[in-house]
Amino acid sequence: MTTEAPGDLRDRVDRLADALARAGRLTDERWRAALHAVPRHLFAPPSALVVPDRPRYESFAIDRDADPDAWWDAVYSDAAIAAQVDDGAADGAGTWTSSCSSPSVVVIFLHALRPLDHHRVLEIGTGTGWTAGLLAWRLGAPNVTSVEIDGALSARAAANLEAAGLSPRLLAGDGADGAPDGAPYDRVHVTCGVERVPAAWAGQSRPGGVLVFPWSPGWGMGHVARLTVTGDATATGRLTGAAGFMMLRSQRRPSGVPGPSADADASTTRLDPRATLSDSAGAEVAIAAQVPGVRSQIATAPDGSCRIWAIENQGADPAWAAADFVPGDGDHTVLQYGARRLWDEVEAAYFAWVSWGRPCRERFGLTAGPAGQAVWLDRPAQIVRPP
Repeated sequence: MTTEAPGDLRDRVDRLADALARAGRLTDERWRAALHAVPRHLFAPPSALVVPDRPRYESFAIDRDADPDAWWDAVYSDAAIAAQVDDGAADGAGTWTSSCSSPSVVVIFLHALRPLDHHRVLEIGTGTGWTAGLLAWRLGAPNVTSVEIDGALSARAAANLEAAGLSPRLLAGDGADGAPDGAPYDRVHVTCGVERVPAAWAGQSRPGGVLVFPWSPGWGMGHVARLTVTGDATATGRLTGAAGFMMLRSQRRPSGVPGPSADADASTTRLDPRATLSDSAGAEVAIAAQVPGVRSQIATAPDGSCRIWAIENQGADPAWAAADFVPGDGDHTVLQYGARRLWDEVEAAYFAWVSWGRPCRERFGLTAGPAGQAVWLDRPAQIVRPP
């Protein structure tokens, strides 16, 4: 394996860190030092697909042996790199199931975590081991426990971390269960999307501890959540930004869209269907909270037309709705199937959000604990419920 990048590795890391700083994502110089101390190339696969962290960029392949310059450039760019496809299936066709997240996303979450010296951190989702390594360098390896459900990924991460000279505590297991033998933790750092916050995370944290995770309810983009743990194993806090992650395996949702059905009911709406997904991240949160158990999907065409899907998260005969936008049309066709009238629910939730004054994402928060989970607006007592 090549151990040094062409040119000067320090310059590569500094150029990446400078770009993150200009974008306002890297503000703590201790994490810049960590990027130098825990070089990303030690955690990047020798060949993989890469997606730059910019909208509408297509993936491309890198191969360290075939084109080392392109490999090094990609590793030290703001791009996500596939670490596993189709859960490691030999004939994996291309669904990413683990990645080395883009540096911008990594530093956003580490800044949100805000660990203090000597804090004990539980990480959910070791992946390549890079973020576990950054945390171990910052806090000391004995203070970091990282849990990975995939044994092969955990073993690979251990090798990557050994190459970096770091040895946090790595466990192979279901991250939803946490790691009770190392509790209590001061911080819980989560690298996979969750819709429902596992009770173990707050239950294994000390009062005042912090959970940082991608809240991914299914409607639209996911969100960075930062919750503080209270004395009764309940955590509450706000949403702070955008975050799109692969889901915790026990919370994965079905994929794809339903086939045509003669039983679907047709109607029309005057609302531009695109507003439910592109008007505001705040609208996405409001819809997700008021229309639970439903995921969105969008299909676009070169002529500007598109279809917005709302689909129940169940495998057997889910309810669904499809709303079509066609440029120039005053009315938009809606199809609805199943016991739930999902487009009616989505549209009502959207207009409820409008009636609240179109609040932004950062005015919303989550409370999760033994009594369940709730989304709130402005203050925890103001829970968002279905209309």
